[in-house]
Amino acid sequence: MKVVVLQPSFLPWLGHLDQYAWADRFVIYDDVQFDKHGWRNRNRILTSQGVSWLSIPVKVKGAPLINQVEVDYAQPWRRKHLESLRQAYSKCPYFDWLFPQLQGYYANDWSTLLDWDVQGLKWLTASLGLAWNGLFSSDLKVPGQKTERLIGICRKLGATRYLTGDAARDYLDESQFQAIGVEVVWHGYQHPVYPQRSKEFVSHLSIVDLMFNCGPQSLSILRQSQ
Repeated sequence: MKVVVLQPSFLPWLGHLDQYAWADRFVIYDDVQFDKHGWRNRNRILTSQGVSWLSIPVKVKGAPLINQVEVDYAQPWRRKHLESLRQAYSKCPYFDWLFPQLQGYYANDWSTLLDWDVQGLKWLTASLGLAWNGLFSSDLKVPGQKTERLIGICRKLGATRYLTGDAARDYLDESQFQAIGVEVVWHGYQHPVYPQRSKEFVSHLSIVDLMFNCGPQSLSILRQSQ
C-alpha cells in the first residue's frame, strides 16, 4: 500500500499530480493550519509577458485550518482568471480541449477554498485518466503532530511505502517509519521539459500549462521521471 499525505493545492503543479498518480491512497491534509503565502489558493501560469499568478481571494481571520478557509466573492476573480487563461493559452494546440473544462470548473460557487482545491483535483485527475483515490486527513481522526501523526495515518491505512517531498527532511524522522515497517520514499521530482509557447522553458507552473500544450499526453509527460 503506497500512501501520500499532501496539503491541497489550487490547480497544482506537475509534481503534485505525479505524487497522486504514484499513490494507492492520497490523503488530503486538510486539517492543518492554512499558510497565507503558500499554494492553497494560488498558482502560476505563463503569459506572453512572463509568469503570472492566479489567486483565489479568501477570508482569513486568526490562524484557521485549511478546511475552515472561506472564499471571498466580493470581487469577480473567476471571470478574471478565465480571461487570463484565454489570453495566455488561446493559441495553444489543446485550447479547445481544455478551456471548456475550465469554464465548467469556474462556473461553480463553492464556499470554501478546500472545495475549490479538491474539486479541481478531482476534475484534473479524471481529465488525465486517473481514478479517484483521495480521502481527507480530517476523516481519519488520527491524533498527533508532524511525524507522529503521519505514522498514525500510515498505520491506519496499512501503508508499506510512504512518499514525501524533500522539504520534509527538516522534520521527518525516517527511523520511526522503519520501526513500523514503512519504507520512506523521497520524491525528488525531475521536472520534464515539454513544448511551450516561450523562448526559454519555464518550469513549476500549474498543470494547466502542460495540458494546454500537450493535451491527453500530459499524464505520460509529467510521469517521465518515474
